[in-house]
Amino acid sequence: MPRILPLIAAQARPRLIGEPVSAFADEVKAALEAQPHSRLVVFPELHLFGDENPDLQRTEILQESAEPLDGPRVKELKQLAKDLNIWLVPGSVCERGPEGQLFNTQLVLSPEGELAGYYRKIFPWRPFEPYDPGDRFTTVDLPGIGRVGLNICYDAWYPEVSRQLAWMGADVILNVVTPDRRQELILAKANAIVNQVFMVSVNCAGPTGQGKSIIVDPEGNTLTESTDDQPQLLSAELDLAAVERVRTHGTENLNRPWSQFREGEPAVELSVYQGRINPATWTPPSYKP
Repeated sequence: MPRILPLIAAQARPRLIGEPVSAFADEVKAALEAQPHSRLVVFPELHLFGDENPDLQRTEILQESAEPLDGPRVKELKQLAKDLNIWLVPGSVCERGPEGQLFNTQLVLSPEGELAGYYRKIFPWRPFEPYDPGDRFTTVDLPGIGRVGLNICYDAWYPEVSRQLAWMGADVILNVVTPDRRQELILAKANAIVNQVFMVSVNCAGPTGQGKSIIVDPEGNTLTESTDDQPQLLSAELDLAAVERVRTHGTENLNRPWSQFREGEPAVELSVYQGRINPATWTPPSYKP
């Protein structure tokens, strides 16, 4: 059964804090005019939270702009996704947590206008980012299509994050980014290869970011990429059934890491986690449309 996900990865310059959501709505509509068949549109990390102030003032500005997930900003974004009948990832937002925390939170809005899922960045870039770390991994089901895992920038440097999302059944990991790039291009491919998932790494455009967004298939092949920091719309049709094919037949028809263990083999102790790899629970679940 085909499971095709047509998407747009929007390598774009951040919008200034305080701009109305209607301005962002025009940006999303323009992207869809260029690729009208797309079902999912993804923007970079903190796309709605750009500023022109020195870094020393940025923490205060972000604190002032943070809203809870039931606040007016998210309500407008939910309505936008509904009006356009798309899955929308507006990058990440500054969320005011239930106990006053400041979270860097990635959102997924559904075509029905619902908050289908959210992920609070577990690995803020210390010591420079002012965010409190999240405490749970997140996947979101796109009914009839597949399952996406959520991932923000520096999370890509921690292989445990992508591994956990793949184990939770993600077919594709959406990594929204700003601004670093050279090593992250390698990490996007490495995380795709070792977990046999699609990776969509969407960076912001210059001068804030370095661009070079990339979409990688489950064998580490580049499907499409930007070669510079200029605003650009990357589009791709991801055949999510490829994840099962690669895991069944192997990367390059050879390597099948998710089929590594044989029934009855002993667990592998992982002292760094005070845990273990248990062969009985190693294989990730398959997505069922």
